[in-house]
Amino acid sequence: MHAMQYEITLPADYDMDVIRHRVATRGHLLDDFPGLGIKAYLMRERGEDSPVNQYAPFYLWTRPEGMNAFLWGAGFQGMVQDFGRPVVQHWTGLSYQRGPASGALPRTATRHRSAVPQSVAPADAVEAAVEESRRLAKTAGAVATALAADPRHWELLHFTLWDGPAPEAPGERYQVLHLSSSEQDQLGEGQQW
Repeated sequence: MHAMQYEITLPADYDMDVIRHRVATRGHLLDDFPGLGIKAYLMRERGEDSPVNQYAPFYLWTRPEGMNAFLWGAGFQGMVQDFGRPVVQHWTGLSYQRGPASGALPRTATRHRSAVPQSVAPADAVEAAVEESRRLAKTAGAVATALAADPRHWELLHFTLWDGPAPEAPGERYQVLHLSSSEQDQLGEGQQW
């Protein structure tokens, strides 16, 4: 599993209905994309739990070929033409689990990134993060949760989809405008090694 996200930060006075319309008219185009486990079309609005207006899709890929086909194919090129080329962040998947609300359509999402301190062994940090991910997966309202790592920057990422308002927790909170999940069943449950 591979996690990927890019963030398009928009002007403070940007009409976010433009993003809603974009997702409503184009979001379905990736509903059957090969190699895509999940694409959550995420948005944050300035003044509503966010300091910025932002469009920030989040992906969980079942295999790198799907991610590469998207990045070098027509789908991502449309994003580049409309908004410029964003930095594409990516992480190695560590675990994925469905939550008690796994049958529901997610309405919100949370993303929490944290650095692995130099004084902590990476394996210990990952073990603790996997336990936290298991705890999150059991939380009422959780649709699914993923844990991933960026070993270049020694960063851990928790990403959780919720069927209603996201609980108060550290990290960014997003609205989910659409979910493409054609190969979600191929993400595998639990630890990824």
